[in-house]
Amino acid sequence: MNKYKILTLSLLFDALGYVSLVFPPFDFIWAPLSAYLMTKLYKGREGKIAAIISFVEEALPFLDVVPTFSLMWLYTYVLKSSTVTNKA
Repeated sequence: MNKYKILTLSLLFDALGYVSLVFPPFDFIWAPLSAYLMTKLYKGREGKIAAIISFVEEALPFLDVVPTFSLMWLYTYVLKSSTVTNKA
């Protein structure tokens, strides 16, 4: 999957997280679903750690404003890529 398609999905999933600010019971569905989607978008150990963070962030009240998917995209495609380039 293209990294910009993943960015678009990440922004969409972060926006879905804001639904619970208006309709709090949405968290019961969204917290486990966001963790699952995180593991599908980002593979490996980093994806599993991000899934746990995403689940906790969505399950706890008032933490829904953290854009977990977008932050993971930045880590994967900007920060991690630049450290690999710098080491070479």
